[in-house]
Amino acid sequence: MTSPEQTSYTTSASGGNGGTTGAAEGSLLEQFLEFAPDAIIGIGRGGEIVIANEQAEQIFGWTRDELLGKHVEMLLPDRFRQTHELHRGRYFEDPKTRPMGAGLELFGQRRDGSEFPAEISLSSVDAGEIKLALAAVRDVTDRVRTEHEKQELIARVERERQREQASRLESVGQLAGGVAHDFNNLLGVILNYADFVAEELEEGTSAHTDVIEIRRAAERATDLTRQLLIFSRRDTIKTEPVDLNDSVREMERLLRRTLGEHIELSVELAPDLPQVMADAGQLEQVLVNLAVNARDAMPEVGRLLIETRLVDLDDEFVHGHPDASTGPHVRLTVADTGCGMDEETAVRAFEPFFSTKRKGEGTGLGLATVYGIVKRAGGHTTIESERGSGTAIRVHLPVSDVAPPEERSEAIEGAPRGRGEHIIVVEDEDAVRTLATRILRRGGYEVTALSRGAEALELLADLDQDFALLLSDVVMPEMRGVELVRRAREVRPGLLILMMSGYTTPITDDERSAIASAPMLEKPFTAPALLRQVRAQMDGDPAT
Repeated sequence: MTSPEQTSYTTSASGGNGGTTGAAEGSLLEQFLEFAPDAIIGIGRGGEIVIANEQAEQIFGWTRDELLGKHVEMLLPDRFRQTHELHRGRYFEDPKTRPMGAGLELFGQRRDGSEFPAEISLSSVDAGEIKLALAAVRDVTDRVRTEHEKQELIARVERERQREQASRLESVGQLAGGVAHDFNNLLGVILNYADFVAEELEEGTSAHTDVIEIRRAAERATDLTRQLLIFSRRDTIKTEPVDLNDSVREMERLLRRTLGEHIELSVELAPDLPQVMADAGQLEQVLVNLAVNARDAMPEVGRLLIETRLVDLDDEFVHGHPDASTGPHVRLTVADTGCGMDEETAVRAFEPFFSTKRKGEGTGLGLATVYGIVKRAGGHTTIESERGSGTAIRVHLPVSDVAPPEERSEAIEGAPRGRGEHIIVVEDEDAVRTLATRILRRGGYEVTALSRGAEALELLADLDQDFALLLSDVVMPEMRGVELVRRAREVRPGLLILMMSGYTTPITDDERSAIASAPMLEKPFTAPALLRQVRAQMDGDPAT
């Protein structure tokens, strides 16, 4: 059925070509409106609806008779109606064919008050002296739902991928930590027995020189093991004054081997560089990660610059980098001549698991680890990069005024000695247990060496025996060291405790309280280090 408004429109829209032609054109227009896949709404300048096709009835739930003559704002949610009137007035001032609300989410409202997402295209027609706006409205509920489900699926897959990635990394970390723990036990034996042998040999002889070389190799292996611990996040973080130049020098030889012959490494160190407060091992990890990342950006040939400088960060710099702080900073620059990054990649470079590498080539954790280490040290990291022009990453660490610790002699003759105190040593590794026993006995202590925590508890239960200190490994079968400490203190509340471990294992709150006030001796330890730590506990100075 055709309404009076539609009849008036179709007749006037025919122009002056005669009744037959006008009727034919009107009929064609009516057919077009009825068969159009979208709801077609014709609107006058005052906002009144003068055209509505069958699809408009289907989408909005109103009949044509109910729509015609009403204001178009009745088809919009309340929150859009006032602004729509303003936009409608502006449209009639310069009517053009265009999408409505480009870039915005549009909604229509049905008769029952429910809303639906919509796409709306606007055009205008002249109906004689009357100008009308035609709105083609499409209900895109199904498309939006499908897109939402697609995004949810993508997000779910990405979360699952990250969980699997994290699980794999955790497994590798556990493996690395376990290997490092066992390796540290072996290194402790090698280091100390090398010292024992060196003491018996005359300095300057070839045999003495050979033993010293064995010890140096073991020390280097200790450094490599610490890298494993940093990766597995089981390394004990020791914040202390660090000379960044020393860290670069220590790592330079390793980096040259890691980078390969196709990359030229240039190192420029500022003289008299002040110290920073950080963990020396973690700073080495920063250098390794940045260098490896740069190497991957230069697959064929390139140049890598490692530079240190003393800079003063001013208010202008901090204004542009809100997480930085003003004042003197040591700046580490690692710059390469590689492929560089576009702006979008540079912005996301520090995100965990973000990587431009193909599957199997990397985890995307290198720069995220750098960011975390620098942030923990109170520093700031920036990236300057351009596609095809290389990358420069700058690390700023605040200057420290804390005095460096005094150098200690590693000669066992200079280590503090015992006065016959009785120590229980609990260590499941035979070689380490024998080593610790030998060092302590040579240092003037009486020692009872055991391989299991249960044996130690049985001995401690005999209150007729006097024991000054319990030295226990953390990682042991049957009974962990922290459980041994907890139960030992129940038997002997005043017993002094010293723990030792190749890495700091994750512990519960209960376990943490059990070893509170018990210092940790890091493996591999030297004889002087063990004797100093034991004497410190005996003398009530655990910080020594």
